Amino acid sequence: MSTRPIIVIAGVGNGTGTGAATARVFSNAGFRVALIARGADRLKKVADEINSTGGEAAAFPVDSYAYKSLTNVFGAFRGHQWSSSEKPEIRVALWNAGAGIRKPFLEVTEEDLQLTIDTNINGAFAFAHQILQAFKQNEINERGKRGTLIFTGATASLRGNVTTSAFATGKFALRALSQSLNKEFGKQNIHVRILTDRSVLRITDEAAAKAWKEDANVRLDPESIAKSYLYLANQDRSAWTWELDLRPAHEKW
Repeated sequence: MSTRPIIVIAGVGNGTGTGAATARVFSNAGFRVALIARGADRLKKVADEINSTGGEAAAFPVDSYAYKSLTNVFGAFRGHQWSSSEKPEIRVALWNAGAGIRKPFLEVTEEDLQLTIDTNINGAFAFAHQILQAFKQNEINERGKRGTLIFTGATASLRGNVTTSAFATGKFALRALSQSLNKEFGKQNIHVRILTDRSVLRITDEAAAKAWKEDANVRLDPESIAKSYLYLANQDRSAWTWELDLRPAHEKW
């Protein structure tokens, strides 16, 4: 590869989850990192951490994951000056934005619905649109691909449950988008895939949370997910994964 590749990550949360872990893992693998998320202060903190350890990261905050917000932020990305004169070349992108709405159906509000639509449909569409256009400009690399677009899914991508009417609706849509793009762009040597996983931490009981943190058998670690993303990005064209389902050893699912 003639240029230092860029990974674009949308969705960083509080800096301790999958998005931030992916930024660190890919930075260590030689990627420049572009971070897109709500919460400018937390986003800057992750970027500063990567820059202070020898990597190169840039933060691009957004007010929301609405279609226009995602489209506009790529204008800022294209105007960013990286540290070298190399052509900025996006080779990997991760849509990791989440809207964890879990409540009984009759308590779901219009605002809840709009949030899940923006996060899993409008924003994901806008992000994919910008990324795929960038990928199409890339030459095919030594692994036979122009780029890898990854979506973070969930168990709710595959099945609903008693309080997941809004959450699962969005994740079902995200999975359908991923599958459709995989079939449309695979022939252009663009790898699109989705990862289905258990949420990294949704435990509210203090004792259960302590056990979760201390027992690797029941914990899906963000860094392990990030390493799986790097593995997917390194797959060659003869054996591409579309859907990867990750579970800790003792999870009951």
